[in-house]
Amino acid sequence: MTPAHPTRILGIDPGTGVVGYGVVESGGPGRLARLVECGVIRTNPRRPLPARLLAIHEGLEELLARHQPSAMAVEDIFYGTNVRTTAVLGHARGVILLAGARAGVAVHEYPPATIKKAIAGRGGALKPQVGFMVAKLLGLKTAPTPADAADGVAVALTCLLGAGRLGGRTGRGAVPG
Repeated sequence: MTPAHPTRILGIDPGTGVVGYGVVESGGPGRLARLVECGVIRTNPRRPLPARLLAIHEGLEELLARHQPSAMAVEDIFYGTNVRTTAVLGHARGVILLAGARAGVAVHEYPPATIKKAIAGRGGALKPQVGFMVAKLLGLKTAPTPADAADGVAVALTCLLGAGRLGGRTGRGAVPG
């Protein structure tokens, strides 16, 4: 039985050049969930970092206002060997988390391996495998494109599947006073 008010989740795959997003809703005829929208927010790599962060924040504010999700799910930072890349990604995640907090939605954070395990069955799954499983879970003929959008959908589905039990962190968004 589908709830009277479906759960709507905005999933975010953070980046400074491309932010992938996906909005999914619980239920649907014979499905775990229904894809509402997915896509990317692109920033101009020639612009200074503060201008790019502003574009990301404004894009997320618009998505949050338009879709009114009950929660936002964000992929955690993947710690690579390039410290500068990791630090810059942290800035992008900061404005993403701020947008969720300002909108007053619950914000859930998931490590990449948790997302891959929840969607594809193993934490080391490759991007094409995750995209394939996103399509299967949503009853789509093909995976959402570009891959960053499919990743955003995977983050949202992870939250919808209740992956908080699998190692995600949850925080409650705060409405500014």
